[in-house]
Amino acid sequence: MKNALSFPELLQAFFTQRLMHQRRASPHTIASYRDTFRLLLAYAQEILGKQPNQLEMADLDASFIGSFLNHLERERQNSARSRNVRLAAIHAFFGFVAFREPQYSAMAQQIMAIPMKRFKRKEIQFLTHAEMEELLAAPDTTTWLGRRDRVMLLVALQTGLRVSELANLRRQDVVLETGPHIRCFGKGRKERCTPLRRESVAGLRAWLKEYDCPPSGFLFPNARGGQMSVDAIQDRLKKHLATARKTCGSLRKKNISPHALRHTTAMEMLQAGIDCSIIAMWLGHESIETTQMYLHADLEIKEKAIAKTAPLNTSTNRYRPHDALIAFLKGL
Repeated sequence: MKNALSFPELLQAFFTQRLMHQRRASPHTIASYRDTFRLLLAYAQEILGKQPNQLEMADLDASFIGSFLNHLERERQNSARSRNVRLAAIHAFFGFVAFREPQYSAMAQQIMAIPMKRFKRKEIQFLTHAEMEELLAAPDTTTWLGRRDRVMLLVALQTGLRVSELANLRRQDVVLETGPHIRCFGKGRKERCTPLRRESVAGLRAWLKEYDCPPSGFLFPNARGGQMSVDAIQDRLKKHLATARKTCGSLRKKNISPHALRHTTAMEMLQAGIDCSIIAMWLGHESIETTQMYLHADLEIKEKAIAKTAPLNTSTNRYRPHDALIAFLKGL
């Protein structure tokens, strides 16, 4: 009977065999899992006094993993959402361990039973139509960077692309003839095509007439012609938001990120009466359940719903319990 693989061997096999070869995980997934285990190994070295290549599977029991998760929240000030991301990577690793080395199944099951932590979901931030116009008017179109940024923001607001998808767009991904659309690869390497409206088509045509790039060139390059990073796009958005806030007071109260532009696309479609299943397909959501959050964010839809439930020609009153005990229970 062959000896069980050591922890370093299992961890390497998890990345090379399971993630890269069997699952063909995206670079973003691999990077996220890598960062999780770098944090875990650093914590183990600090607490156990062992170098990473000296760790054994027995060192990483459920109690130790629980203390590591507490460390992330208390010492590193990670949010519950970030903690859950790290725990998902650990769950995936120990699921692989249980399959590869059955003698560790009991320990793996204990670790995989550690639950995700619930957290408060913040209110979705999105732009109103007037705020969208203010943002699109913010870039200085007398400059090359300003013209690029305006078209980039216009495409982002109309298509709802993720910021990583926007940064990866190339000239060959854009079709401006009959049936204009943009192709992109989203999460899970799923390709999707997003139709373009007339204003986006006009903006892209003007931009590509000025910026004559090869088919493989990036659609929205940096000043040196290379790929814009996600951070660079965030910085450009931040710059234009600062300009827009000078003339739009409502923007001063909102924390707008590149992902909020994606939320804006979804809310525009929802308010136009488009079904959630179509919005999910448009945005490339894995499940329609993800799209349901926009229903909760739209106060106008809720007001219309409650208006439909109110009896005709009667005033609506809040229920007041008469019994003191019922009132007490109601207030718990």
